[in-house]
Parts: sequence; structure tokens; C-alpha cells
Amino acid sequence: MSKEPTPRRRERLLEVLRRRQDDLTLVLANIHDPHNVSAIYRSCDAFGVSRVHLYYTDTPFPTLGRKSSASARKWVESVRHKNSAELMAALRGAGMQVLATSCASAARPLRDWDFTRPTAVIMGNEHSGVEPELLSLADGALYIPMRGMIQSFNVSVAAAIILAEAARQREAAGMYAASRLSEAQLELKLEEWLKK
Repeated sequence: MSKEPTPRRRERLLEVLRRRQDDLTLVLANIHDPHNVSAIYRSCDAFGVSRVHLYYTDTPFPTLGRKSSASARKWVESVRHKNSAELMAALRGAGMQVLATSCASAARPLRDWDFTRPTAVIMGNEHSGVEPELLSLADGALYIPMRGMIQSFNVSVAAAIILAEAARQREAAGMYAASRLSEAQLELKLEEWLKK
């Protein structure tokens, strides 16, 4: 016999759903470390990202520990893509500007980008970054300005910093203040979440 959801739980789920940003997403491109992937999912949930796109072509998607990731993955949808054409078709079909993280000279600082636009950010793997093919398909590249001797962040830290900047811009634009979903979409999503 299934237990009826409490009014408090129902209201909490609705509160979270109303703040979800369906037009902000990350692409995880061959990120191997399960701890990094788990941390990225947690950041996505925290900043209201509805779904993550998975682009795994030269490495399997890592096995994630139940404790560290199950709760976040439960609330953030995963969409897998077999190749770059399929990935880009999905992102372009959703009207997104596609950015890639990069240290190349053409990359622009994080805050130069407008994250109030529908946006997907490609996060490259821990060793080689975003692969050249994906970089060439992106609309632009971004980097996080750094003041120290080390010139790169851990990928999960970089993801959190990027999402924090996107959230800052969206908060200032009032994009978390009202639901981005229609009432019908909200009800459908709520019913789905109540089963989790």
C-alpha cells in the first residue's frame, strides 16, 4: 500500500519545481571520475538545473555511489547522446546557445556571457578538457578568471562556479521568482516527483 504524500512534502516539491530552469543545462563530456560527476549532479540540483546531457564516447559513464549521488540524480534528469550530431541537434532544437569551457585564447571570461539566454555549457574531462570537435561546434568558449599560480579548477568546482554565475544573473532578472513551467507541466512533473 503506497503512503499518501504529506501536504508539507507536496508543497516542498512544488517550491523546488517552480524554481527549475529548464533552459539551463550542462553537458558532461567523457568525465570519468564518479566523485566529480556526483558533485556536478548535486550542483545542478542546487541551482535548479532540470537535466544534464551525457556525452560519453571514449569512456563509460562512471558508476556512482548510492550515498553520494542517488539523491541528486533522482531529481536531475539525464539525457544520453550517442554522438556530437545528436547532442547538438538536441541543444539547438531547444534554442540554446552552446558554450564550452576552454583555456584557448579565443575564450571569454565567464561573466562576459549572458546566462539569462537558454544556455548549455559543455564541461570537458579531467585530463584533456573539451575535445576539439565539440569546441568547434560550440557558439563560444568561456573560462573562469583565476588569480593564483594554478590555472585550472577541478571540473566539479568549475561546474559549480559556472552555475553560480548563471544563477546570479537569472536571480537578478527575476527568473527564479515565477515558475518557468506552465501549470499543466508543473502538475505533470509534480506527479512524477511524488512517485520518487
